[in-house]
Amino acid sequence: MNSAQNPIFPANPVGLRPTGVVRSPALLLNLPLASLRKHKTRSALTMLGISVGIASVIVIAAVGDGAAHLVEQQVRALGSNLILVLPGASTVGGLSLGAGTRQVLTPDDADAIRRDVPNVKAVSPVVEGEGHLAYGGRNWTPRAIKGEGEDYLRVKEWDIDEGDFLTREDVDAARRVCVLGRTVRDALFPEGGALGARVRIGAMPFQIVGVLAVRGSSASGVDQDDVVIVPWSTVHRTLRGSRFDTLDYLIVSAREERDIPDVMRAVAELLLDRHADPGFRIIPMIEAARLASASADVLTRLLTAVASLSLAVGGVGIANILLVSVRERTREIGVRLAVGARSRDILAQFLSEGLLTALVGGGAGIVLGIGLAVAIGQAFGWPIRVAPEAAATAALVSAAVGLVSGAYPSYRASRLDPVAALRGD
Repeated sequence: MNSAQNPIFPANPVGLRPTGVVRSPALLLNLPLASLRKHKTRSALTMLGISVGIASVIVIAAVGDGAAHLVEQQVRALGSNLILVLPGASTVGGLSLGAGTRQVLTPDDADAIRRDVPNVKAVSPVVEGEGHLAYGGRNWTPRAIKGEGEDYLRVKEWDIDEGDFLTREDVDAARRVCVLGRTVRDALFPEGGALGARVRIGAMPFQIVGVLAVRGSSASGVDQDDVVIVPWSTVHRTLRGSRFDTLDYLIVSAREERDIPDVMRAVAELLLDRHADPGFRIIPMIEAARLASASADVLTRLLTAVASLSLAVGGVGIANILLVSVRERTREIGVRLAVGARSRDILAQFLSEGLLTALVGGGAGIVLGIGLAVAIGQAFGWPIRVAPEAAATAALVSAAVGLVSGAYPSYRASRLDPVAALRGD
C-alpha cells in the first residue's frame, strides 16, 4: 500500500483538534518522526549529506585553530620579547638582490645596542653556517650550524644540559669550540661521553664544551635540537674563510614585551646614527607570531568555506526529499486540509520534518567531526583544538540548512488545493 493510500499519522493522534489542526508541539515532532521511520534508508542518506558537511567543517576548524594557537604559543615560549635586526637589500641596476645582501651589521652594533639602548636584556650576533660533522665512524649533517654570541642562551631563554656555553673569550679568540643540540649529541654519541670530545666540522676539529637542553620541535615541525652552536667569529674565519666581521642579523631581547616598541625605536635611531646608509629591517617576533597565526586563520577560513559546499549539497538533498514526500503524500495533505487544517499547519509539518532531518544529521556530524579531529591529531601528532562554540555554530548552521531547504517544499505543500489533493492530482 503506497503512502497516498496510507497517510502518515500517529496511531493516537494526540494534539489534533477534531478539525485536524495542530495544537501541541508533540505532534510537530511525531509527524516528521513517523515519516522518517517510514523511509529509513532515504532519510539516512539525506542526513548523511549534512553529517559529512558538518564533520568536514569541524575537522578543518579544529586543525586550523589548533595550528594557529600552537604557532603563537611556541613563539611566545621562544621569546615574545625578541626583536630581529636584519640587513636590508642591496640593489644593482635598480633591482633588489634580496634581504641580507647589504652587510652593514657589525659586532660593534651589537655592543652599542647592548650598552646604549634602554630596556635591552641581551643581544646576540648571528652568523649562519653549514657543514658536516664526523666523529669516529659516525657522521651527521645538522639542520643548522649557528654562529652565536655568549648571550645567546639569555636571548633565547634556553638552558645547558651538560657542560658550559660559549664565553666572550671563545668569541673574541674565534676558538674552535661548539655546543651540540640533543639530536646531534644522540646521533654522534649515542652512549654519552660527548663533553671534551673533538668532532670534525668539515675539515676542522672542534671541541665540544656543552650540550643544550631538549627544546623539541617548532610549530612547523622543525627539530630545534638538530643544531650546533659555535662562536660567530669562528664561523666567519674558519667555516667561511672570511676576514670581515659582518653579521647576518642580530637578535635583541627586550626586558618585557611592553618594552618592544620603545626598544625598536631606540635601535633604529642608534643604527641611523652609526651608518650613513644602514639599510636594515627591525621585526618583532610577536608580530611574526601574529602574522603566522593570521595566515593559518585565513587558510582555515578558506578550507572551511570549501567544506561548507557539502552542506549546501546536503541542503539540496533535504529539499529534494521533501518535494518527493509532498508529492507522495498529496492525499494525506488533502485529508488534513479537508477536515480543517490550516495552510500554516501543513507548512509547520513539513518545515519541522526538514528541520528534524538537518538537526539529526548535524548532531551526528558534530560527533563524527570531533572524533575524526581527535583521531587525526593522535595519528599524525597534529595540534587539535575543538572550540565549544564550533559545535554550537554547527548546530545552528544545521538548523538553518533545514529551515532554508524545507521552506519551498513546505510552502508548496501548504498551497495545495484540498479538492485536487484528495483526487491525488
